This record gives sequence, structure tokens and C-alpha cells, in this order.
Amino acid sequence: MPETTPRGLAGLAFGGDYNPEQWPEETWQEDVRLMREAGVTMVSAGIFSWALLEPAPGTYDFGWLDRLLDLLHDNGIRADLGTPTVAPPAWFYRAHPEALPVTAEGVRYEFGSRGAICHSNTDYRAAAANITTRLAERYGTHPALALWHVHNEYGVPVSACYCDSCAAHFRRWLATTYGTVDAVNEAWGTAFWGQRYAGLDQINPPRTTPTVGNPAQALDYKRFADATMRENFRAERDVLHRLSPGVPVTTNFMTALSQCDSVDYWAWGREVDLVTNDHYLITDGRRTHVNLAMAADLTRSVAGGAPWLLLEHSTSGVNWQPRNPAKAPGQMARNSLGHVARGSEGAMFFQWRQSRRGAEKFHSAMLPHGGTGTRVWREVTELGASIDSLAPVRGTRTEADAAMVWDWQSWWAQNLQWRPSEDHDPRERADAFYEALYDRHLTVDFAHPEADLSAYPLVVVPALYLATEAAGNNLREYVENGGTLVVSYFSGIVDEHDAVHEGPYPGALRDVLGLTVEEFSPLLAGERVGLTGPDGSGRSGDVWTEFVVPRGAEPVWTYTDGLTAGHPAVTRHRLGEGTAWYVSTRLGPEGLDAVLGRAAEDARISPRADLPRDVEVVRRTGESGTYLFAINHTASDAKVPLDAHGTELLTGERAAGRLAVPAGAVRIVRLDTP
Repeated sequence: MPETTPRGLAGLAFGGDYNPEQWPEETWQEDVRLMREAGVTMVSAGIFSWALLEPAPGTYDFGWLDRLLDLLHDNGIRADLGTPTVAPPAWFYRAHPEALPVTAEGVRYEFGSRGAICHSNTDYRAAAANITTRLAERYGTHPALALWHVHNEYGVPVSACYCDSCAAHFRRWLATTYGTVDAVNEAWGTAFWGQRYAGLDQINPPRTTPTVGNPAQALDYKRFADATMRENFRAERDVLHRLSPGVPVTTNFMTALSQCDSVDYWAWGREVDLVTNDHYLITDGRRTHVNLAMAADLTRSVAGGAPWLLLEHSTSGVNWQPRNPAKAPGQMARNSLGHVARGSEGAMFFQWRQSRRGAEKFHSAMLPHGGTGTRVWREVTELGASIDSLAPVRGTRTEADAAMVWDWQSWWAQNLQWRPSEDHDPRERADAFYEALYDRHLTVDFAHPEADLSAYPLVVVPALYLATEAAGNNLREYVENGGTLVVSYFSGIVDEHDAVHEGPYPGALRDVLGLTVEEFSPLLAGERVGLTGPDGSGRSGDVWTEFVVPRGAEPVWTYTDGLTAGHPAVTRHRLGEGTAWYVSTRLGPEGLDAVLGRAAEDARISPRADLPRDVEVVRRTGESGTYLFAINHTASDAKVPLDAHGTELLTGERAAGRLAVPAGAVRIVRLDTP
């Protein structure tokens, strides 16, 4: 069986993507010397190197990669070796232009970027398997090899192709999934608008139509596209497992909801030996450290709670957003150690040396254009020393206080056309609920709606438009057995085929919530409604309201105006040993915090009034001990209470009582064993 951690690393991983082919070979010696100075333990290599490794069909040049891996090994640096299948060479596309993907509008992309791949194309699949085989045969036992890295960021920038090859592949997928065309017709509801098919051969991808197409077909095509990419990953992975046994195989995810919406990471997490993730701050005015924490928690959850690895993030600014500010002094360390706190076994960057040419020449790197005299370089070397001191943390697991239910397939379904309001955004609700839990200093696991939730006293459901019958039963049993559940509006509405559950809304969640919804009443842009109740006076909601009818639930807050005036806005349902809360409008931060505060009381979760806002405290625990991470994102010094004495790993100082965490700093305490 493959290992689940990079081979040969005694501590945490620290380094970045290394693209030596962009530089003359005499630069490599300087790079490796500086890597050692910075404390680099592993680099990713070869990810975009297909054109160099196979400069012509069947002609190979491995000499430069031989020299590189030997150089890394001689200097004690491990390699995360990529299969370069995200970037086929120009000669491949010249011979196989049909391997370039086609849009739903019928436009075929051109060569000249990255990730321009039709994943159904048999010529691409054969060529990818071939170059992967050649690499595995040559480097499968190389002493520098720590990890295999298949492809790069599946789903970005292209996940779905709509060409004729994909049409044929889609029909085969439907035959495997449904068996018969009658089953497809039933699942897709093709009786509507006369869309019924007499045979699978009549079905095409959901290409551009005069008006909205069949939503169930569009949802299945998203599943098909995701499954097709996964087929290609498995093909390369299996080659590597066969020819390089024992070496873990991964591919870099982009789990942040702000970065990739076309991949079902619950399914992908089961395919890799080690979950790895890329994360970049989205500078849209939000608190970027909250998005970072959310992405790290989500990645850990995809890994089933096991340690994972941050394979890419940035030392400072990126170059692909409308505005790309630099990171503030100390922010690189806070970002890196924030990921480690939430389960990462290190901190890797894109990239080692900043590129002089190409699309990402203004993307920051560990070694900037300005060289070793820069602030970024000084912070990189300081971070390398910090990462080295955290070796004992390796293998421990992050402790969670609550769970958030999330499902990528529900997100896909929700985002299809013709929903009651374009202002309802599932990602926005997920961000809002997560931020509210973060501000209550709760560490969050994410969970699939059908997963075991019994370990969590509190579970929130910010957006679950698509909820299977099994998911509804799972949430009901969770509450009946003593759990506390909080559900936001427009959840439980449709089944796995985007068909509305029989009976009144909210379908699969009627029983657990103890209510029905007679009608949705979305609000116009800028419109708000007032709410009243024991602790709801002065609150308001926007975007969405509903005509809620309690069927066992008790009203907590009530609408005071608008069409739904007098109807419940927030309800609480006692069911078995637990309680289920329902929020039928979009609450702002204060209102959401008030509801979650009441739910936390039901869950017997004590408030953390002793912690300032934007000072996060997270624990990792394992055989080597318990580690408390305190990260101060504020401009003021903070004090964090400790429930045991310990040793601060970054400074070596003893800590007891209240831990001093300077403004913008990180402190990590190994707590003494009782």
C-alpha cells in the first residue's frame, strides 16, 4: 500500500514549485544553495515540462531532470515530482487538434495557455499514460522522490468539453449510470417541454439552446465532467502505483469555494493517497484570514480529518486578480501557520524563483526578482526556521467543535438557471455561516450531508438545495439522538435529479424542522424586512422570505412587514433529544450570531468571551502531544488563556496562565501532559 505522507521527510514540508527549465543550468547551484539557507525540505518539479521531456513524439530527453533530481538529493531536498499532463506540447495538438476542448457554444479553444484538454479524448489519454509510464519507470525508485503529483489543479480553467467525443462518452456514462433511456427520461423529467428521448444515441451534451435547457441534464453533465477528469487521474495514479510502489500519489486540489466550483472534492478525496491543496487569498474586501481558515478546514474534512498538505500558496501578492496587493509584514507566516494549525503537514508555495517571462511573472515567489535583500526573502527564511521547529506537530490531528454540511453537487444544482432569486448565493451563505462560527472561536469540520454527524454537538446547514432522502433521514436521526441543527432557507428542496420532493417544501427536511413552507417570497434588490421576537427586535433580513407554517416547531422570530408579515422567520423544533433551528431569511452578521448563540446554548457549547475578535485558537492533538496554535490577526497585542503549562515552540519559552501573542504574531504551545 502507498504511504500517505511524503517519503523521506522527518518534519514538515517547506518549499515550492521549482521550474529550473526557465533558467540556465548554472543558476541551479545557486538555487539549491539558497534553498538550504531558507530551510527548504521539498520542491515540486516537472509539472509543466512535457514539451521538454518529450520534445517530439516518442523522442525523450530526461538528462536535465536526471541532473536536477540528483542535485536535489545531494543537498537533502525531496522532490514532489509532477506528471506534466496538464500541458501537452504544441506538437501533440498539431497532430490531435480534436484534443482541444469545445465550449457549449461550439467554439474550440486554441493552444497557448494551460489545461486546454478534452478529458474524453482517447489520444490525450494514451499520450498522458505514456509520459506517466516513462517517468515512473525512470524515477520510481529515485532517492529524492517523496511524492508523485499528477496533473495540476483539475477543473481549472476547463472542466467540461462539449465536443462529439464527449457526447459519445456521455452516452456511455448514462448507460452505465442509468442502464436504459427510459430511466434517463424519468430522472430528467423529459416529459416537460417534449424533451423525451427514444434512444441514448439521441442525447448530446447540454450545448447552447435558445432558452434554458433541461436542468437535470445540465446537472448530470457536471457529474459526468467531474467523473471523466477523475478517470484520467486514476489512470495515471494506477500507473504510478504499479511502477513506483509505496510512493504516495496526489493531485493538488483547490477546495476554497472562492477558487473552484466544478469539482466534487468529497469524491476526489477518496482517490488520492494524500490530500493536498492550493490556496490563494481573494482580495475582495473580505477578511482574507477567515477564507483561509475555511479552506483549510474544508481541505482537512475532505481528507477525512487526517493531516493534509498545503502544496501552493503565495509569499505575497498574486497577479491574476483585478487588484493584487502585497501581503503585510508577518502575513506570510500567519497564512502559512494558519494552514498548519488546521491540519497541513507543511507550507509550500508557488513558486521558488519568480519568473521573468510568461503569464505569471508578477506573481510573488520565495526568491523574488529583488533577490535576497528583500523583505519577502527575509520572511521566507524566518518561516523556514519556524517550520523546522514544528516537526513534533507532524501526524497530529486538528480538533473541531462543530460541523458544517456542504455538498458540491447541491451547489451545482443550486447554481443552474431559473431559480427563484439570483440574489441567493449558496457560497455567500456558506461564507456567512462559517464567519459567524469563526467569530465564536469554533473550529469547524465540514461534512457530506449523508456522513456520520454524531461527534458534533452543533451542525449548521447554510445551503443544501439538493438533499437526498438519505440526507434528510441522516439529519433527522442526528437531531433525534441529541444534536443541535441550524438550517438556512431554500434547503431540502430537490432530490438528486433536481426534482422537487413530493409534498410541501422543504421536502427532505420537513420532518426534522417541524414545519412546511407554503411559498417562497424572494425580495427585490435593496428590499428588507423587519423581524421581532424575544431577542430579534430590531433585526432584519433581505434577499429571501417564506410563508412558514409550523408543524411542531415554535416561532422564535416573526416577520413584522412585507408579504410574510406575521409568519415565523426563525423557528426552533424540539425533536427527540435534540433541537433543529430554521432561518427563512438572509440574516446579517448580528442576526446570524444571535441565532447561532441560541443554538450553541442548546448544544451546550460555552462562549469564548475571553478571546478577542480575529485572534484564532486551534488545537492539534496526537501521540506526540497537544499543540495550541494562537494566531493574532489584529494590530494589538493579545492574551490567550491556557488550561495547562507548556513550551512555546517558536521561541522555546515556557508558557502558563495567559499566553502573550504580540500583534500580528503566531505562538504555538506544546502543552504539558498531565
